[in-house]
Amino acid sequence: MTGSERRQQLLNVARALFAEKGFEGTSIEEIAHRANVSKPVVYEHFGGKEGIYAVVVDRETQLLLDRMVSTLHGGHPRVMLEQAAIALLSYVEDSHDGFRILVRDSPVASSTGTFSTVLNDIASQVEHILAQQFAARGYDEKLAALYAQALVGMVALTGQWWLDARKPKRDEVAAHLVNLAWNGLSNLEHKPKLRLH
Repeated sequence: MTGSERRQQLLNVARALFAEKGFEGTSIEEIAHRANVSKPVVYEHFGGKEGIYAVVVDRETQLLLDRMVSTLHGGHPRVMLEQAAIALLSYVEDSHDGFRILVRDSPVASSTGTFSTVLNDIASQVEHILAQQFAARGYDEKLAALYAQALVGMVALTGQWWLDARKPKRDEVAAHLVNLAWNGLSNLEHKPKLRLH
């Protein structure tokens, strides 16, 4: 196995263990054992548990951020909200181990930590888009930051819940999130549907 192949193998093994047991519950010994290598091989590639964890988290953070940012490409504000909800829920669905790693030791409500940092990056992107939409519609652009945090937080907390619940299906969860965000509690639709499809 080449050095880069070994490194990728160790990252895959560590990612699965961190998702299953968290940072504290995972040891270098266990990573080495599952990868069928000696502990010094892990240390050689990553310097220790903190090093391999940092690489795993960085990769997951970038994957989620890329997915979120690439979906917010304009259009009607409701469609953009749908795009954001689908992007996060798709990440939860497709990369549940990665999402588990991001949220396990960094709850959404925290002001510091991995997942809250990702959410702040996403909220900044959403804020920029909302500010443009607010200006075009005559709303106070200064409120874009507040609304961006509220929308991203709502979707992220729902994503954490849905990680384990998995019911209803992704598009139905997204439709209900958009329904609440778009219509508010006083105008909820009884059977919301996404307009993307």
